[in-house]
Amino acid sequence: MKALLVGADRLGNIPDTLQDYGIKDYIHWDGRKKGMRKLDIPGEVDMVIVFYDFIEHNITEIIKQKAKQNQIPCVFSRRACSDLAKRLNNCKDCNLCMMRAN
Repeated sequence: MKALLVGADRLGNIPDTLQDYGIKDYIHWDGRKKGMRKLDIPGEVDMVIVFYDFIEHNITEIIKQKAKQNQIPCVFSRRACSDLAKRLNNCKDCNLCMMRAN
């Protein structure tokens, strides 16, 4: 499964947490530059994870809207492995990400 990570200048241990949830590949956008508002979500992405405490506010809304238009599941988390794990646990039963990955 492939995820788009938006926000957070540095990921730290987040890739390890993602690996625990089957997310083996990811694209990372730091979300700090205004030019990122114009970027489109890549087609090969199965889910979007937004780290809302390290991102420009307008980009949060734009990413949310684009994910919804493309029917891509979107998870909002703080940039902490514990919060990310909690959010991924909450969405593991919906299976939308797995259906997109297949």
